[in-house]
Amino acid sequence: MKKKLNPTLVYVLSIAGFLCCCLGGAFLSVPAFFIAHKKVKDAELNPDDYEGDINAMKTAKTVALVSAIIGVLVLIRVIYVLATQDMDEFRQVWEEAMEQARQNQ
Repeated sequence: MKKKLNPTLVYVLSIAGFLCCCLGGAFLSVPAFFIAHKKVKDAELNPDDYEGDINAMKTAKTVALVSAIIGVLVLIRVIYVLATQDMDEFRQVWEEAMEQARQNQ
């Protein structure tokens, strides 16, 4: 029985990671990249064991890589901002944003 190359999971994780990049989307995109990488590698080593379009899986792998890079860069920036900014100033900005959100409701 042949295994299917189904890139849907990789696409879903990658796009969810991209949409949630400010909330740690790298935690979704990086596993998607590794899943796609493993499937592409296995399909290239044993093409008779897999059915489906390997090019679609390669495209999903590329989307996952781009999403992972963006997620990691945003995560690094958030860590940098939190490490270099005064926490009192950060708390004040957070409280102002929450107050504006309450007023807009």
